[in-house]
Amino acid sequence: MPRQARLDTLGALHHIMVRGINRSRIFKDEEDKRSFLRRLGRAVEKGECSIYAWVLMDNHVHILFKSGRQGISAVMRKVLSGYAQYFNRRHRRRGHLFENRYKSILCDEETYLLALVRYIHLNPVRARVVSTIRELDRYPWSGHSMIVGREDHSWMDRDYVLSRFGREKGSAVGRYRKFVGEGKGMGRIPELTGGGLKRSLGGWSQVMALRRRGGGEESDERILGCGEFVERILREVEERQLRQLRLRRKGKGVEGIIEEECEKSGVDRKELEKGGRRGVVSRVREVVSYRCGEELGISAAEIARHVGVGTSSVLRAMERGRGRRRN
Repeated sequence: MPRQARLDTLGALHHIMVRGINRSRIFKDEEDKRSFLRRLGRAVEKGECSIYAWVLMDNHVHILFKSGRQGISAVMRKVLSGYAQYFNRRHRRRGHLFENRYKSILCDEETYLLALVRYIHLNPVRARVVSTIRELDRYPWSGHSMIVGREDHSWMDRDYVLSRFGREKGSAVGRYRKFVGEGKGMGRIPELTGGGLKRSLGGWSQVMALRRRGGGEESDERILGCGEFVERILREVEERQLRQLRLRRKGKGVEGIIEEECEKSGVDRKELEKGGRRGVVSRVREVVSYRCGEELGISAAEIARHVGVGTSSVLRAMERGRGRRRN
């Protein structure tokens, strides 16, 4: 079965899980972890995203991530590809570091934000890396220590999480710690990381109640939320895909965008397609790359076949093009 496309919209909350290939270690020491966090911080700030929870374990990572201008794919691609190159170079290894595709679940923020913050931050407790909440307070490789004020990462939105526990920061931290402590004995919660219909309904009790009533509800394994939330997200994605399809049918495919932008700037299309590096050609390539990704939903690899440069160059061009359009 072909894998399903990622779901993403501006401002969507995602639970992201990254695992080492064959469950192998992706961090061998503290310097590896610091390098990963530096890359994550830079990418998040540049992509205008928000991080509410995270944890680095030896062979996997959890991140609770609100999508910004660049979306989860652009940010995570930058973080993971850069870190994998660093890791292989530093530890003199070759080949893939991560599983083929990181997992992302689009979540209903109002229902699941705090449950996910707690679940993610309790990973070191469940893995017996630390034993108590007091030890977790001092554990540097989890966003929990940032929320309680022991660590400082400017790219993590501590205030947003604490605002759910009160206006006064000191008492909010106390309530947050109590909330995390109350989840210490819960163990794994499969519906927060997988489970299709179970997860979309919010747990087995809701599933069984619905079955007893002989009912059904919309579900999607990429989404954590009630049936109504699932339906709304799928409807939004479908509407965006239909808009992109209509543009293609009107001749506004890659060819149409290239012709339009080349004509506007007086650039010879052949020079663009042959990878011309003149300033004006590069600027046209940036706008073409951005528009093809934004308006048509086309992958960077497909755009690269039309604009004379490689996929990584297209990704950089898309970023610069996004900045030009915004300015």
